Amino acid sequence: MRTVVLASLRTHTRRYVAAALAVVIGVAFVVTTAALSSATRDGLTRGVSAPYDGADVVVTGLSGRDAAALVAAAAEDGPDGAEASVLGWASLPVRRDDRTLDGVDEVAQVTTTPTLRWPELVDGAFPAGAGEAVVDAGAAERAGLAVGDALGIGQGDRARTVRVVGLVDSPSQLVRADVYVTWADLAPHADELYVDSLAWSGPTGALTDVVPDATVQDARDHVEEVTAEVNRGVDVVAILLLLFASIALFVSVLVISNTFSILFAQRQRDFALLRCVGATRRQVLRSVRLEALVLGLVAAAAGLVAGTAAGLGIVAVVNARFPDADLGRASVAPGWYAGAAVTGVVVTLVAAWLPTRRVTTVSPLAALRPDTGVDVRSASGRVRVALGAVALLGGAGLLAASVATTSPLVMVVGGAAAFGGVLLLGPLLVPALIGVAGRAASRVLGTPGRLATGNAVRHPRRTAATTASLLVGVTLTTAVLTGMASARGAVDDEMDASHPLDATLTAGGAGLPDGALDVVRAVDGVDDVLAVPGVRADVAGLGAVAVLGRPADVTAITRGPGTGLEVGDDEILLPHDLLPARGVPHRVEVTVGGRTEKLRAVLGEGWGSAALVSASTLAALTDTPRTTAVWVRADADADAGDLADGLDTAAAGLGASADGGLGERGYVDLQLDVVTGAVVGLLGIAVVIALVGIANTLGLSVLERGREHALLRALGLTRRQLRTMLGLEAVLLSVVATVLGTVIGTSFAWVGVQAMVRPVVPEAPLVLPLGQLALVVLVSAAAGLLACVLPARRAARVSPAAGLALD
Repeated sequence: MRTVVLASLRTHTRRYVAAALAVVIGVAFVVTTAALSSATRDGLTRGVSAPYDGADVVVTGLSGRDAAALVAAAAEDGPDGAEASVLGWASLPVRRDDRTLDGVDEVAQVTTTPTLRWPELVDGAFPAGAGEAVVDAGAAERAGLAVGDALGIGQGDRARTVRVVGLVDSPSQLVRADVYVTWADLAPHADELYVDSLAWSGPTGALTDVVPDATVQDARDHVEEVTAEVNRGVDVVAILLLLFASIALFVSVLVISNTFSILFAQRQRDFALLRCVGATRRQVLRSVRLEALVLGLVAAAAGLVAGTAAGLGIVAVVNARFPDADLGRASVAPGWYAGAAVTGVVVTLVAAWLPTRRVTTVSPLAALRPDTGVDVRSASGRVRVALGAVALLGGAGLLAASVATTSPLVMVVGGAAAFGGVLLLGPLLVPALIGVAGRAASRVLGTPGRLATGNAVRHPRRTAATTASLLVGVTLTTAVLTGMASARGAVDDEMDASHPLDATLTAGGAGLPDGALDVVRAVDGVDDVLAVPGVRADVAGLGAVAVLGRPADVTAITRGPGTGLEVGDDEILLPHDLLPARGVPHRVEVTVGGRTEKLRAVLGEGWGSAALVSASTLAALTDTPRTTAVWVRADADADAGDLADGLDTAAAGLGASADGGLGERGYVDLQLDVVTGAVVGLLGIAVVIALVGIANTLGLSVLERGREHALLRALGLTRRQLRTMLGLEAVLLSVVATVLGTVIGTSFAWVGVQAMVRPVVPEAPLVLPLGQLALVVLVSAAAGLLACVLPARRAARVSPAAGLALD
């Protein structure tokens, strides 16, 4: 039988290409994931200990105010006492020449003594005192900064001007920043600090006295803990990527199984002849499984090579194009190679298991008759239909239960069961749908359309298996697109409430000068402006604060209904950046001149750095309000960075501070776009494998039906009609699978919104991205048509006489 196996592999090499390609892609995906994970882990863990090399202990669980108190406590001990370095950053506007620098906004501390100074000097010197700063070399290159430049840090009364005295490299990716200043320049922004940790050198007695609730660890123990957390985080990402690899491999199973089914159906006469000349059923079974093993080994080896090359190449490109990503050295452990190779071989053997068993259970005489597929009247057909119906109904019930209980686990189990039921019912469902679509095509294309429809449904089991692989990819892709579009709708509603205004300019003094509206309106990207009256008031516990009166026509300038700006007559809305460390009392006294109002304090954000009261409250406080702020609505196509730069320049000339939510909206939209693109791109691998399977099925079908095509040609079918017939057959398979997958995926997305999004955002809508869904259908149809080009050309080139002579 060894001779038979080798001869079969040589004879049918081209027929195995698509099946091998499916395994290669899946194995390469696994190896590439391993390479990227190792590079990410190496980049993150490299330099983790640098900020703590001179520390005795590390303090965590701190707020910005807590960190400020510890720095002050260390400074009280004098030069021979303790030293503290705050490891964290504040997101602050950084300006040069009154222009806000794009992508340079993270400001952190650098100590003036070398004990805890961890950045590595590249050029210039470290700061010797207040008013001096160093800039990360990568950030300096992006923004065009150099030693000697003057930078403005922050805005309003807390703004500081510093001079760049050096450039540094930041070896730790976890606590790096763009600009490093001394604590004297960072302290005014302590409330805005995100504190990762605080490195402490020297006596530790003051730590628990100043911040009793903080966690204090030995520096070495903290570094080990952080390293372990980083590795766990990278492992979670790797597991998520492997989930997509599993989807691709599952689709590969369908493609390979279908390929073997067709090949063995074509070789039934060969197997029958072997049985007639003495080969036992076990020998035939061993020979075909040996073919599958050889195919799996060759494809897995090719996948290992391709995955290694792809992983190393991606890391090299990312490091060259995006140096800030700072990926480390890519390497793939032997265990990953072994796991990927074994997975590829096992996938191939599992996919070939049922076709090989089926071919050996048929007697030599029965093997000479064609397979009729699934017959619902047979015992196996009835069992398949029953199992499919039970799985579909049970899955639908679990999906309904997940909506009622808002349980993601129940939703996943229900979705898997329902989709499994659809796959089991595929030999009945898919041919029926193709028949419906084919009747419409037949009216347009005539005879080729009728022939294509008949060919597509001739073998129900083969048709269902061919479309199942594409159905998996399209269902998941559609569910992701619809789910992300719905999530974006919910996020937009939340952003309307938390960031109702695109931008604001708030006066730093008593009010804005005359002509301020015209200055702001002239900025590129501004669509409309609204003058907001206000007054400088004394707010108990906060000091002098700009207090604005809510305009009556606020909805003309806001995004959405402006619900984030609702304020009662007995309330005062205070932005978070005005909140002192001790907080504010439940009710505060607001005084202007001799008038005082006692108002209930409510915290919020989205209208700039001023307090907000109702129009009637402002009228009670002053008879002569002045224009204290300008609220801005941006053009629909305005660039957030350019608008911020223009408004910063305008604010500097008006003695005001600029703020706004357009940048935050843009950032959130970008994150959603990145996540959606990444997930759809990963699922696209499964779709590509599925389309390769359709091309392979069509190609093998052409070989199988060579005599039939020749007879059609002899009866008058032209080459063009033959190509049209095969092209329509591929399009029918692709479009029916895509449309069915779109319907199922949209349904799953609706359940996901009900079970996962509505509990958080009760009014979250189901948003159908019709343009994207239509594009999925069109691309699948075009890809199916493209997949048939080579098989159709091959079939059309064979003359009727030569085709009829085929055995």
